[in-house]
Amino acid sequence: CRVQLWDSEEPVPRAELLSRVAGTRGLLCLLSDRIDREVLDAAGPDLKVISTMSVGFDHLALDEIKRRGIRVGYTPDVLTDATAELSVALLLSACRRLPEAVEQVKSGGWTTWKPLWMCGYGLSNSTVGIIGLGRIGQAIARRLKPFGVKKFLYTGSAPKPESAAEFEAEFVPLTRLAEESDFVLVTCALTPATQGMCNKDFFSRMKKTSVFVNTSRGAVVNQEDLYDALAQGQIAAAGLDVTTPEPLPTDHPLLSLKNCVILPHIGSATYATRNTMAVLAANNLLAGLRGEPMPHELKL
Repeated sequence: CRVQLWDSEEPVPRAELLSRVAGTRGLLCLLSDRIDREVLDAAGPDLKVISTMSVGFDHLALDEIKRRGIRVGYTPDVLTDATAELSVALLLSACRRLPEAVEQVKSGGWTTWKPLWMCGYGLSNSTVGIIGLGRIGQAIARRLKPFGVKKFLYTGSAPKPESAAEFEAEFVPLTRLAEESDFVLVTCALTPATQGMCNKDFFSRMKKTSVFVNTSRGAVVNQEDLYDALAQGQIAAAGLDVTTPEPLPTDHPLLSLKNCVILPHIGSATYATRNTMAVLAANNLLAGLRGEPMPHELKL
């Protein structure tokens, strides 16, 4: 293959992408590259395959891609464990106030032992609600179970009795999950149905002692409503690995809150996982160019 490479850690500038994509047969892109009608038009009729180095595909104009008969490869499964580990770490960081505690040590706020100082919430004997019991949701539940979680609830587009059986998880409406969960973890895909799903009504139903964690996509959450819920004590804490936009502006109101832990979308950021994703994305692309079955093709 003759390869044109954008050799930088930073995303390819839009004008550069539109210019270089012309006449290509295959395109390997990242989550940060918006592949819409403009890009597809610039590529022209020779474009036969798009391979994204991600499990998410909301940056791809799928209807338009399908209409043009272009095949799409993606990288599910390989980042499940890394994202689940990060989700648990983020949950523990938020519920046990770890960043706040570290800051107290550095700033001299740690003076002596106090009975209620830096207290948070534990997982033992708790109810955990998972929005989207897919691969990552199941992997998170598998890791949380040994912490002594009493009950798992989940919601989604349909019940998954076979997946839920391992955790004895109960399928419930979103409203009930919000009302009964001590910890809520969002691991669903971003779709028109899930966009803005975690909003004022959702947070108002949660317990004042509950902790909210999102490692799916930022747009699933109404961030203004989340800020209000955290600032007013409607919920105890939140942990986010995804935001809208990304990166989040440094003056964003959420960053002013002590009870909100925000990470820079590092769910799959282990060396092993990113290397595996890169190889899989390349193999998807090559298989598509050869007209062969892809290791992981998105069925459109």
